Amino acid sequence: MKAITYSAYGDPVALELTDVDEPKIGPDWVMVAVKATSVNPVDWKLATGGMDGALDTFFPVTPGWDVAGVVEQVGPAVTTLEPGDEVFGYVRKDAVHGGTYAEKVSAPIRTLAKKPVNSSFAEAAAIPLTGLTAFQSLVHSLDIGPSDTILIHGASGGVGSFAVQIAKSLGARVLGTASQANHDYLRDLGAEPFVYGEGLVDRVRSEIPEGVTAVLDLNGGDLAVSPDLLAEGSAGRIVSVIDPVVKEMGGEYVFVTPDVDDLEELAGLFDDGTLTVEIAETFTLADTQKAWELNQQGHTRGKIVITVD
Repeated sequence: MKAITYSAYGDPVALELTDVDEPKIGPDWVMVAVKATSVNPVDWKLATGGMDGALDTFFPVTPGWDVAGVVEQVGPAVTTLEPGDEVFGYVRKDAVHGGTYAEKVSAPIRTLAKKPVNSSFAEAAAIPLTGLTAFQSLVHSLDIGPSDTILIHGASGGVGSFAVQIAKSLGARVLGTASQANHDYLRDLGAEPFVYGEGLVDRVRSEIPEGVTAVLDLNGGDLAVSPDLLAEGSAGRIVSVIDPVVKEMGGEYVFVTPDVDDLEELAGLFDDGTLTVEIAETFTLADTQKAWELNQQGHTRGKIVITVD
């Protein structure tokens, strides 16, 4: 089968479209015929060796953790999925090797759910990692509700776009930082936009003198001033998905985990119209290098999707 691979750590990384063996299927795994995947910064950060101390890597590596596709085969212990099911998921395994930038991927059933009924495969592939990151941060860690005013650092990116929509669906007032060019986009999502960087605390406090009740950090740039944004009685209600130093502020560092129940919640939010997907650009599998180069620029609004024929 065809897959994108790299044979060593590097920056820039040399990606190749190569022929590889079809993956094996464990007793509680399934084989998915991949229709689409999406690019996340962790994909190319792994390829530079940036997480070598945390995850075992076996070369050649096929990158990618997001997937949307069709179940082709199931392991003998699988009862929740069957061939022909359309699924999506966050296929993070215990080692970095057989990822989703391929015609087929083997996936533990703990990483997959049936895809949203109303979504395209491209839309479904854009949801898992970023959607789960937003959902788990807001629901499980911050317990956001109608009484909250939350500030999201980096609100126009892949995770941020989902975080704004999910926080609004939970009844919260949502503030988001982004470049001026993305302020109308944030307004369309339901957030009150603010320019990031120097003077952020003053800008927020001028609008909300009492401060916000929670902060979600998605880019690290303004994490240091986050405690100064919090209202009295909200100390420690800071989550960062970027920097574990947040724990020194009394907050929580979140590293997204595969979760079937959470994926099903996200599918429901998409199908009822609560959640929309912003796709910045779509590339073919053969053009994955271009997709990575665009993502590495750090200015993408929404998600970059790779389709697999």
